[in-house]
Amino acid sequence: MKHPYYSKSQKEKNSITAKIIVLSLLVNLTMGCILLYLNLLLFIFFPIAITFSIIAPFFDIPSLKENNQLIYYSSLFVAEREKNKIILVHGGSLFDYFFVIDRKLTGRERSNFILKHYLEGLLNLISEYETKDTQFLEDVTIKGTTYIINERTAEKFGLKKIETDTIKQLILIYNYPNLICSISIARAKLSFPNLKNINTFEGKITELIKNKDYLTRLYQKM
Repeated sequence: MKHPYYSKSQKEKNSITAKIIVLSLLVNLTMGCILLYLNLLLFIFFPIAITFSIIAPFFDIPSLKENNQLIYYSSLFVAEREKNKIILVHGGSLFDYFFVIDRKLTGRERSNFILKHYLEGLLNLISEYETKDTQFLEDVTIKGTTYIINERTAEKFGLKKIETDTIKQLILIYNYPNLICSISIARAKLSFPNLKNINTFEGKITELIKNKDYLTRLYQKM
């Protein structure tokens, strides 16, 4: 797994962290001054919340990886540790998009790049689990939320669309500024995501294993 951030020295990582903190403080200080001038300082909560939504992945993701709570199966596809035979998978965060995606790529090239790394991650996940006991695998479920893969494509992978739970919807609403940044990077232009197009999928790991050949062919084409 090649990820530019994790190949950096600790000094470089610390420098990045410091720059993020300083920039965030400057943004919120500026907004605070503007709101104070307008006698609207009570609304300072909003820029703070937006800033936190955007910068949180730059702290959370490396920390979770370091503590082995997140596993990278590709540079843009991670999974939480299996719990109660459920594997929660996630496409790349804003943190990953920022460091991994080449800014020279067009919007279409970026979408293909992201999908390719999704497929790579799924294939690596399958490779890890396909050798496990069959009876164990029958009960293992993969679950994830994404705006990259549509329902038709997910079905070919062996996944089915399910209703996004209320808590997840609230998290998505809170993280809307983060999603704007992520999708804008993914499409190489300022984009505002429609939350209705963000879907949650789940499926048995055995179904993905059955479709491994299809996933491999699709990956090789990209």
